[in-house]
Amino acid sequence: MSKINVKAKDYRKDETARLAGGYGVFAAKQDAESLLRRAVMACLLWEDLFYEGGQSVADNIKELVPRVAPGIVAEIAVEARTKQKLRHVPLLIAREMARQENGDYRKAVGSILPEIILRPDELTEFLAIYWDDERRPLSAQVKKGLAKAFHNFNAYGFAKYNRDTQVKLRDVMFLVHPKPQNQEQEVLFKQLAENTLPIPDTWEVALSAGKDKKETWTRLITDHKLGALAFLRNLRNMEKVGVEYEVIKEGFKNVNPRWLLPLNYFAASKFAPDFITEIEELMFRGLSTAPNLPGLTYFVVDVSGSMGASISGRSQFNRLEVALAMAVMAKEVCENVKIYATAGNDHRREHETAQAKPYRGFALADAMMENYQGMGGGGIFTRQCLEWIRENEKRTPDRIIIFSDSQDCDAPHLQTPDPFGKTNYIVDVSAHKRGINYDGLWTAEISGWSEHFLTYIMALEGLNVGQREESAEQS
Repeated sequence: MSKINVKAKDYRKDETARLAGGYGVFAAKQDAESLLRRAVMACLLWEDLFYEGGQSVADNIKELVPRVAPGIVAEIAVEARTKQKLRHVPLLIAREMARQENGDYRKAVGSILPEIILRPDELTEFLAIYWDDERRPLSAQVKKGLAKAFHNFNAYGFAKYNRDTQVKLRDVMFLVHPKPQNQEQEVLFKQLAENTLPIPDTWEVALSAGKDKKETWTRLITDHKLGALAFLRNLRNMEKVGVEYEVIKEGFKNVNPRWLLPLNYFAASKFAPDFITEIEELMFRGLSTAPNLPGLTYFVVDVSGSMGASISGRSQFNRLEVALAMAVMAKEVCENVKIYATAGNDHRREHETAQAKPYRGFALADAMMENYQGMGGGGIFTRQCLEWIRENEKRTPDRIIIFSDSQDCDAPHLQTPDPFGKTNYIVDVSAHKRGINYDGLWTAEISGWSEHFLTYIMALEGLNVGQREESAEQS
């Protein structure tokens, strides 16, 4: 006779889907909105992931868009562009919304296009995506949204991105007929139509004109013509042509780091190691104005094998390096933080977890990379890791933040994690279809690798999300 009082089934799990390429724990059941957010927020379109092809990710987004309410889809597209700083996936979302028969989706397109098109070349990129499968007339809402987006840019921006591509800026203008809002804009649109835009004073233009490179870089630095990102990306080029060290050092003092991402500093340190001290000082200056996260935070970095996957086919960085950049940021903006590295041995099904040394800046990232990369040789074992931290710390933190790609291998028991903080977050840096955001266990799953995940956490916890006062050095 079979038993009636059997073990309760965990309905938070989807027992048709396993993580880590079908090898790990059961995936969490999530609604269409959560799945779309996962797919979008860490997505560099058409780039292959560790376990999934890039085209399948794009197809997944296309399938999910009509399953989520139009207003929510629009919010996700805007957040992906403005917070995650992704360029192509918001354009794909807008394209899929324009494709739907439901008029609410199509109507929203006219509103979101001006919010997600923040560089002039995104006007042409959107049309390339719109016509990817078939050349067809633009819908009324698409024309309306593109026309509004033209008002986002000035002569400098149009001239900088007025490129000889298959779809040109003037082509878009002739299709959507943006109405100038003033006489200055009327002149600008006429110049764009007639290809008579003034040549912008950019480093690309100056160098392509064949001018002396050392003199050009020196002039651009001393005249404050370089933005922070262009300055960091060209440090090595400046070195090669012999720009004086004192000039470059002065440039560090003058650039505004406010809009730089943690990974921008890591890229600069990799390609211009002679300036690592100045780069780190700039990073600390930029992070000094970031929101402060009070209380005790346990920050856990997944250093398992799948974290070695590149964040994009063209990127110089992998997920682990992104996680380390975020750990460096957490060290600066958390009032009290303990940082852990974790992975495990897939054969023995055992975790390995260790607390990182209390370094800061690049020293913290270097120490974690040297000491913990490949720890255990396998995947993350989230439950075991958390049990180990709880046993060793014997304190309840204000929050636990796990920075991972959620490829959990805590099997064969297929245990769900057991987070023990007052609030608990899983920050997922992959765009895999499924993750471990089991309902009721995590305060939130946050997708993507933007530094805004800390701002999001502060908002959820009802904390002040304003910027800290800028230092006197920046004012």
